[in-house]
Amino acid sequence: MGIPLRQILRIGGYVVRQHLAGRRHYPLVLMLEPLFRCNLSCAGCGKIDYPDPILNRRLSLEDCLGAIDECGAPVVVLAGGEPLLHKDLPQIVEGAVARRKFVIICTNALLLEKKIHQYRPSPYFTWSIHLDGDKDMHDKSVCQSGVYDRAIAAIKLARARGFRVTINCTLFKGADPERVARFFDTVMELGVNGITVSPGYAYERAPDQQHFLNRKATKELFRSIFRLDRGSKRWAFNQSALFLDFLAGNQAYHCTPWGNPTRTIFGWQRPCYLLGEGYAKTYRELVEGTDWEAYGTGHYEKCADCMVHSGYEASAVRDTVRRPWKAARVALRGVTTRGPMVPDIPLDQQRPAQFTYSRNVAERLGEIADLKIGPEKGPTVT
Repeated sequence: MGIPLRQILRIGGYVVRQHLAGRRHYPLVLMLEPLFRCNLSCAGCGKIDYPDPILNRRLSLEDCLGAIDECGAPVVVLAGGEPLLHKDLPQIVEGAVARRKFVIICTNALLLEKKIHQYRPSPYFTWSIHLDGDKDMHDKSVCQSGVYDRAIAAIKLARARGFRVTINCTLFKGADPERVARFFDTVMELGVNGITVSPGYAYERAPDQQHFLNRKATKELFRSIFRLDRGSKRWAFNQSALFLDFLAGNQAYHCTPWGNPTRTIFGWQRPCYLLGEGYAKTYRELVEGTDWEAYGTGHYEKCADCMVHSGYEASAVRDTVRRPWKAARVALRGVTTRGPMVPDIPLDQQRPAQFTYSRNVAERLGEIADLKIGPEKGPTVT
């Protein structure tokens, strides 16, 4: 089991309470991006080409803890950019853990050896180390040699010091199922506590647009990979069984983007972690002022090929709570890898894509200039 029992019970109870209260738009995971700056330039990343005045901005410690309190999600994922570049990250983690949030730092691990002494193991804290496959696969993905070896060394160090460690792996077009299976075997042998896996999503600004998966290719790829597990369940995934079943084309879910709300240096991002089509000043404004029906596969062209956990894991968790017998069946028998897939969402009614990046950047740069503030001083730009 990749997800600790403590976390399963806490999140399950939280979801049940939301359902009993009749709430539809409730958060499951807060995606907190305290900065966009990174020490890598990955070809599949849509965050690294902002102008320097934006890349130099940081959310303050107060902003981050305020977002955690404002949102109330039981899980907080600290991402970016590279979050270990943020000087206040240890205090952010400490504050979130003190609030009994399950905290996950998504990191490329290049700075982990230098900074690991600033953190303490806790059942509420996890390192999630970026690895997009074996050495050749990963170093190609991040466009720099030697990164895989440093990530492996960081995993060994963190495990030796008693931390919970998972990996997050994004798969792209051309991924070989046998090779991915061998990679999963390797990381499990290293003692990682779980694997978070996702199909690559075509960020609007990603430098390489040729290697992302469409939905049909995603389902075929994951069926081929899960088939190689041969029912042994030797891979522990840090994801729900029904989400993995969804990746293999066996569940028909609509996106629930409000399940993973995102707070960035720009504000609360509409509609989701992957699309920045506008920003709200408060979490309440995000939830109440977003036209959620305008987004998602079948509704919006940019969402057509998305099957990413930041949009669909919450959908799977909601289904798990409503139909626990279905989730238990998949957990016991494994993901179905043969036979017909469920019909996909039709795309004939989706609205055309709107491209807002340049407008958003211009607005943010204007606000930064008006405020005349440094990267970590003054009011947050929203």
